[in-house]
Amino acid sequence: MNNSIRVPLVDLRAQYKALAGEIEPVIRSVLQEGQFILGEGVRAFETEFAIFCGAKYAIGTASGTAALHLALLACGVGPGDEVITTPFTFIATCEAISYTGAQPVFVDITDRSYTLDPNSIERAITSRTKAILPVHLYGHPADLDAILSIAKRKNLAVIEDAAQAHAATYHAQHVGTLGNVGCFSFYPGKNLGACGDGGIVITNDEKKAEAIRMLRDHGRLSKYEHLQVGYCYRLDAIQAAILQTKMKHLDEWTQQRRRHAEMYKKMLANCPAVVLPEEEPFAQPVYHLFVIRTRERPRLLERLRGCGIGVGIHYPIPIHLQPAYRHLGYSPGDFPVAERCAAEVLSLPMYPELQPEQIQAVVSVVSDSF
Repeated sequence: MNNSIRVPLVDLRAQYKALAGEIEPVIRSVLQEGQFILGEGVRAFETEFAIFCGAKYAIGTASGTAALHLALLACGVGPGDEVITTPFTFIATCEAISYTGAQPVFVDITDRSYTLDPNSIERAITSRTKAILPVHLYGHPADLDAILSIAKRKNLAVIEDAAQAHAATYHAQHVGTLGNVGCFSFYPGKNLGACGDGGIVITNDEKKAEAIRMLRDHGRLSKYEHLQVGYCYRLDAIQAAILQTKMKHLDEWTQQRRRHAEMYKKMLANCPAVVLPEEEPFAQPVYHLFVIRTRERPRLLERLRGCGIGVGIHYPIPIHLQPAYRHLGYSPGDFPVAERCAAEVLSLPMYPELQPEQIQAVVSVVSDSF
């Protein structure tokens, strides 16, 4: 391979370079108007995002974690409740549950999509279970029909964590619209990323939308009238303006990610030491990350980094084994699929602006390593 080609895991500067002429004027516009918190600009973005997803309501928030927290509260989750979720996710999924006073209850994942295994859910349900929180990890939708069927029979809410799944579809329907609420993150590296933190909740339930809208802004009914104790979880107007500008490109970025994924798969198809990502028949994933698995991860990781290739591990320690959640009483071996995946996953460079020669450089190092 050409060792002069250096490939970052994510290249946010490349995106900014392409969009600077669109983004800088909208930032200046917000600065000139002087409306920095919520306001018409935020409402305009919320409306556009709701229409894009096919939802009735969208409520911008300060982060994806805030979106999850508010969604759980709007679904009635509180102290003493249990929420079933995956141990193989970023910790924010479980932090949001903990913020409500509820307790995460984990079930294992499938090794095809790395999402909740519906076959494991029912035996985890107790009298305290209030909701199921599936995560569309890496941009691949969870098996929502099976999850929603269980939730309906057991009278449980379903909160979709779509933080990595902007524009992903399940049977041609956008994720986030199938459960009671859907939550997205606009962290800069996401498929639709802000220039700072941000998030959004979508729902078709007017009462939940009203509750979330009030809770994100100090429980405010009017400027100095507060109906309940709320939170400072508002989306900034500058971030909303940037996100609305980027929305025009999301479909094309999604197609570019899918094309990159196909190129990776085709070129690595004959590499026996690597497990490539798979797509379930019900899903059109959006490849927030392109994640392979290998038992030779330490050696491959060192080789890739030594050749100037950016790589990541998402995620090396399942939540049930994190020190922060030791009090839940889980042990190694409780969720063998999640633990095996955590020991083997490796994220290769993935972003819309990635070039074919960069993918070729990554593939050459992976292939040569075996």
